[in-house]
Amino acid sequence: MRVPSSWWLGLSLAAVVAAILCFRMFSPRSAKPNIRPAIPDLSVASPLNQPGGGEISAEAYEIYSALYQLPQQEPLALLEDSQTDIPQVNGSCLKPSTPEEHEMADSFVAANRQSHRWERKFMIPAGYLFLSRSEAAEAQDCIASGRKSGADCEGYQSLRHVRYLGVPGFDHAHTRALVSIIKVCGDQCGSGGIFEVEKSGNAWRRADSTGFTGECSWMY
Repeated sequence: MRVPSSWWLGLSLAAVVAAILCFRMFSPRSAKPNIRPAIPDLSVASPLNQPGGGEISAEAYEIYSALYQLPQQEPLALLEDSQTDIPQVNGSCLKPSTPEEHEMADSFVAANRQSHRWERKFMIPAGYLFLSRSEAAEAQDCIASGRKSGADCEGYQSLRHVRYLGVPGFDHAHTRALVSIIKVCGDQCGSGGIFEVEKSGNAWRRADSTGFTGECSWMY
């Protein structure tokens, strides 16, 4: 019996289709590459507060002194070492959009790569308390636990926070700057922020908030 040539052609096409399907089903599939850019870990890529910082400029003392000229609701307790933070929101909470803002952001990061030792050069009318790191830890423990009446907490009875100050980062004209204040009342208690100040005449004051630092306030 003679098989029609059209039958052989159909059988050949069916075999080719089956082979293609088998190849697709059983061949290893390569994973699609993740094209979403990774958010850099700033604590690794640009660590701050490393030991070894040098002297702090007189302008830094002028700025913080100006911010604390008015009476405060509590005594000022300052950590004697500079310390700051840049919360990681899409890489950094700072969103510079002008050359001056880029200058300040770069200057601020550079100034705080190392921790510097503050001196008693603040001109604050109400005065302030300087604390070492061990004293600050003790004060924060007293504040957080309510042990203000104990012997170890006698010197901290009126405190509500310990303030950590960052070294300012300036623009090229030194008429605008970024500063950082962290208020700590325990291991998981406190607030902080990076904000802009500007020089008006011979005095420094806090500038109006903009998108530059709008995401740089946080609470623990």
